[in-house]
Amino acid sequence: MLPPLKMGIPNLEYMAQILTDRAKDDPNLMIVTSDSRGSGRVTRFGEQFPRQIIEVGIAEQDSVGISAGLASCGKKVFTVSPGSFLSARSFEQVKNDVAYSNNPVALLGISSGVSYGGLGATHHSVHDIAALMAVPNLDLCVPADNFETEMVLDSYLQHPRPIYVRFGKKAMPLFYQSASEVEFGKAGILHHGSDILIIASGETLQPAYEGASALEAEGIRTGLISLHSLRPLDKSTILEMAASAKAVITLEEHSIYGGLGSIVASWLMQQRLFRPIKMLAFPNEDLVTGSQTDLFNHYGISVSGITAAAAELLR
Repeated sequence: MLPPLKMGIPNLEYMAQILTDRAKDDPNLMIVTSDSRGSGRVTRFGEQFPRQIIEVGIAEQDSVGISAGLASCGKKVFTVSPGSFLSARSFEQVKNDVAYSNNPVALLGISSGVSYGGLGATHHSVHDIAALMAVPNLDLCVPADNFETEMVLDSYLQHPRPIYVRFGKKAMPLFYQSASEVEFGKAGILHHGSDILIIASGETLQPAYEGASALEAEGIRTGLISLHSLRPLDKSTILEMAASAKAVITLEEHSIYGGLGSIVASWLMQQRLFRPIKMLAFPNEDLVTGSQTDLFNHYGISVSGITAAAAELLR
């Protein structure tokens, strides 16, 4: 079995702590939020740095346009808005004002995936990776724990560029000892195994880790990758670890179309590495109503879903 993990705090809270800490020494660090101070956990930031935060209200398109303007003037801008609206309602501004115009804005899609639970399809963002992967000049990152969160925020502050970072809401285990173990653009290898390779990102990494532990307990040698960086993609690590496994399972809090599973499968096929693959994701249908945990369990993004998929693949 894989070793037990310590619990961290919700990545949103850690994100707010990191930005508040970094703003003490950087007056160019700014936050633009669309009625999301509370849900984005940046209320304290605004209290400490009232001249470094802009609230536009429920106007996500304006938030991206204003962020692009600030970035063009040399500011390091974090746009904090629900992922469902930031990636859909503001899609044109993200595409043209940020990516095409090469304005170095960090777009923070908060409460993404199905974090909003019972609020349903209007607030779910199971489309954001698919949509934004089609936009050139836009990095994409889905951090799983506090250390991956710290890594991507500091990576942007050191090298500002257009980037979309996807956050959920729940407290997550710590998969590393420190942020120094994580590198942007490099997959996090959490375990090696020659039977099954599991690839996950964001909050699906927790059931992926638990599933890998359950498989190891059954004598199934299981590799595990945290694919926090979807663009740039760590193609060599994916290829190397998939080549040493008999089959691949991907987990994601996203539509089965256009997300992590599609990205991995497309890359392996283009390299003529043919492995049985099972994508555990949300199907192309109106999702049932419930909490994030309810939806994960219903659609097999769970330990039981992983063990069943592994048994099927290895047969």
